[in-house]
Amino acid sequence: MPRQWPVTLEGLHYGTHVRLRPMHARRDRSAFALLRRDNAEWTRAWDSTSPHPQAGQLSFGRVVRAQEREARDGRLLPFALEVDGELAGQVHLFNIVRGALQSGAAGYWIAERHAGRGIVPYALALMIDHALGPLRLHRVEVNIRPENTKSLRVVAKLGLRDEGVRRGYLHIAGEWHDHRSFAVTTEDLAGQSAVQRLHHDSH
Repeated sequence: MPRQWPVTLEGLHYGTHVRLRPMHARRDRSAFALLRRDNAEWTRAWDSTSPHPQAGQLSFGRVVRAQEREARDGRLLPFALEVDGELAGQVHLFNIVRGALQSGAAGYWIAERHAGRGIVPYALALMIDHALGPLRLHRVEVNIRPENTKSLRVVAKLGLRDEGVRRGYLHIAGEWHDHRSFAVTTEDLAGQSAVQRLHHDSH
């Protein structure tokens, strides 16, 4: 099995260079803070929260370093999302479990000005292909609030299987919310890559 982390995934999606790479605690700090500030209203309704908030918040550097440790231990893929060389969001594969399960859950967000261009489905497809290919996982799932129509379109474009509703699944914006679960396994792809499936269904 190849080294899980660090790793960079990239490709061209209709002329747009999409790159998934590790976040850098120092180099990305200012750009990330600006990106989150400018997109606060865009992401607030979907941002996960803690039901037991702690006093104070971890610094960006501490968060990145903690995620790096999780990544090196094989439990997380914490990607920064670049669009044509510009930091534009994040794509993570978290809750990676080995043993009999061989599964992980994906989460993502992108800056509002890049939304609607097909970048997120492509970036997610890149990560799914890495997870089900080189990392030899069997399953990747995505959990989405039923009212998040933009995110529902992402999994629809990728042909992920709807596995039903999980009640009170995740704490979002201060409350417990239901989520729909979508998944893809190696058998579902039937020898295709997620990127191939995306491009085939787009034509």
